[in-house]
Amino acid sequence: MSASPHRRPPRRLPLPAAAVLCVTVLCVAVLVGGCSQASAPQPSAPSARDAAHAMAPRAANELEDDYLAVIKNVLPSVVQIEAGESLGSGVVYDDKGHIVTNAHVVGDARSFRVTLATGGAPATARLVFSYPEQDLAVIRLRSVPDGLKAAKFGDSSTVQVGHIVLAMGSPLGLSSSVTQGIVSGVGRTVSETARDGGTGATIANMVQTSAAINPGNSGGALVNMESEVIGIPTLAATDPALGEGQAPGIGFAIPVSMVRTVADQIIRTGRVTDSGRAALGITGRTVLDDDYTPTGVAVVEVVAGGAAEQAGLRAGDIITKLGNEEITTITSLAETLASQQPGDKVTVTYERGGSQRTAEVTLGEI
Repeated sequence: MSASPHRRPPRRLPLPAAAVLCVTVLCVAVLVGGCSQASAPQPSAPSARDAAHAMAPRAANELEDDYLAVIKNVLPSVVQIEAGESLGSGVVYDDKGHIVTNAHVVGDARSFRVTLATGGAPATARLVFSYPEQDLAVIRLRSVPDGLKAAKFGDSSTVQVGHIVLAMGSPLGLSSSVTQGIVSGVGRTVSETARDGGTGATIANMVQTSAAINPGNSGGALVNMESEVIGIPTLAATDPALGEGQAPGIGFAIPVSMVRTVADQIIRTGRVTDSGRAALGITGRTVLDDDYTPTGVAVVEVVAGGAAEQAGLRAGDIITKLGNEEITTITSLAETLASQQPGDKVTVTYERGGSQRTAEVTLGEI
């Protein structure tokens, strides 16, 4: 799956404190009758460079040990999901057999084959609910195998740029694969492309990472060095200069806060009852000027009783601003709304009959 800055995947310590070696040299003065006093030669103190070189292998070994510990703790909770001809990843959410993944991984399927990282024959699972608006879904194993291990989910508020992370999943069908990188950005708003089976969702507060994310990684785990899942890898950025080819080192994961909010509601009620996502309550399309330049969003239809209708907007109006943000495309409108909350009051600037107007809108909820 592609992002709009990924193509459907199936679509895509501080170092330990330096130990100080202290060497005490005992000089012995030997007195021999008829001979002069002599001192044993003193070895020179090790240089800072020598000390650093001596410590480097130890530091590397300790970091490697940390990687191995995280992989041992988390990888058994990461599964491979087959949905028809589609293949992706998922994370065991609880000991009842619930697995969280991406909506674009499950697609239109209702039953799945799930391969556990711990081995054994593939298990079967059924769909609980898919929520394309946030590109998340929950499936459930029909029979919970012995020893099923739920992942530990972290706290989005602690995620910082520079944190070391590991991405776990089944890139290109290579199950139980692990790549490493860092958190290279937070708070990103990214729009998926609807082509190639994507959901077309606009997702806010995504975690950007340099860990490689390839087709098949979607729905897997982005994990910190505390063995906590901090996100669900979902997108790899595309580079227009590469003909929509994947841009190396730039991937995005849905933050764990949203994963937990959506998954908990699905497991509790069978659907998402409180999205936390603002909505204007319209169906719209991008408007182009005579030079084929996007200039706004035309309202095709207003939702009865929705935010736009209550504020007086109607079909045919062309929205050009939301608050202080310029609106030129349907994507820019979705990304601006993603930064808002239901109940927020915003000023919508729009054109009607050639004249510019404004309306105060109280945003609704998706």
